[in-house]
Amino acid sequence: MFARLKGILDEVDDDTVIVDVGGVGYLVHCSSRTLGKLPGRGEAVRLEIETHVREDHINLYGFLDRGDRDWFRLLLTVQGVGARVALAILSVLTPEALVQAVAAQDKAAVARANGVGPKLAQRVVAELKDKVGGMALGPVAAKGTKEGDAAPAADAGAAEDAVSALINLGYGRSEAFTAVAKASRDGGGDVSALIRGALKELSR
Repeated sequence: MFARLKGILDEVDDDTVIVDVGGVGYLVHCSSRTLGKLPGRGEAVRLEIETHVREDHINLYGFLDRGDRDWFRLLLTVQGVGARVALAILSVLTPEALVQAVAAQDKAAVARANGVGPKLAQRVVAELKDKVGGMALGPVAAKGTKEGDAAPAADAGAAEDAVSALINLGYGRSEAFTAVAKASRDGGGDVSALIRGALKELSR
């Protein structure tokens, strides 16, 4: 079982790389976002590895950090999501953007990935909503919330109504969710206050 590879970046293809480790070349599958951040050929590289062993093959999937690797594993728990689809999703969304999309139930963001239709995108955000646990509100909520802090002023119903109102004004679901979360953290209470606060955030 491989967990990490450190070696020389030997070759880069459309969705794979070859890492030379002591003269042995390891073929590693990567997302396009990972490929875009790799050093040049002939330079040192380190990849976090997820190993899949099957009867007819052993595949290595590489990531520059554990966050991407952990999300890859999480995506594979969704029915209908295989390794190729998981990499496609990670090609268009960072872990932070994935947290936001799941929290906002923004299937359109996930559907941007190659090979992901609306039904599968809906399944991804629905099935992962509970699995992300404390990440559910993402970095936005974490900045102002610690254990023991008072709960946000807005309840879930008011927040959802405010998000819906912003969507009707033409904003995307994820950006609307983020703006409402910030407005709620800053003390917004009823729907009108949340909308005003969120619009102020969106105008910055």
